[in-house]
Amino acid sequence: MKVKKILVSQPKPASDKSPYYDIAERYGVEVVFRPFIKVEGLSAREFRQQKINIADYTAIIFTARTAIDHFFRLCEEMRVSIPDTMKYFCTTEAIALYLQKYIVYRKRKIFHGLTGKLDELIPFLTKHNKEKFLFAISDVHNGAPNVLDQHGINYTKAVMYRTVSNDFSPEEKFDYDMLLFFSPAGIDALLKNFPEFKEGQGDVRIGCLGTATAKAVTDAGLRLDLEAPTPKAPSITAALDLFLKEHQTAAE
Repeated sequence: MKVKKILVSQPKPASDKSPYYDIAERYGVEVVFRPFIKVEGLSAREFRQQKINIADYTAIIFTARTAIDHFFRLCEEMRVSIPDTMKYFCTTEAIALYLQKYIVYRKRKIFHGLTGKLDELIPFLTKHNKEKFLFAISDVHNGAPNVLDQHGINYTKAVMYRTVSNDFSPEEKFDYDMLLFFSPAGIDALLKNFPEFKEGQGDVRIGCLGTATAKAVTDAGLRLDLEAPTPKAPSITAALDLFLKEHQTAAE
């Protein structure tokens, strides 16, 4: 069966130069961007239930720009003043630079990794081991904190936002030939919105990025037709390109 319509469970790219548009034109497919999940921040009241006093901490770890937004939002709502001496540890340079939205970047002590892996921050964290770290996370997070535990980092996990299902309305058509997912939460949202998938996906292809998402697909009893990264396809768009090249030609 030829793929004609693909749902990408992410927001629409800001740039018109996205590889998805090239793929759509090359293979004559329609690509629709529609997230299955969305992020919502905890209220100040919800955050206080964790009994965390932000003012007690001298450094903060960020692994996403979303975490930065909700950290500063909560500080504003709770009237917490962040001292100039606060140290910021970010898993990528892009996340670190995003801090400029809230602070005077050049006047702060900011450290960052290169690839987004928390492991890369360990040399910086151990060098500043006298700091008391706050780790800003969502309610759905992976086992990354284990890395901090292994190196004896003095930190506290602070849930500041949650991932929830971005429900489909009855009026929304769901006539896709392929679905692309980027997190286990997306698979949960699929089954919540369309429980019939538990009985089988039929001809609908499912692709994903990352081993955790791939496991969520198979654990749900679904068929995984496309996975990235692989040696031949380091990105989801590269994997999609290879899939369509093989299957669209075969379907003609």
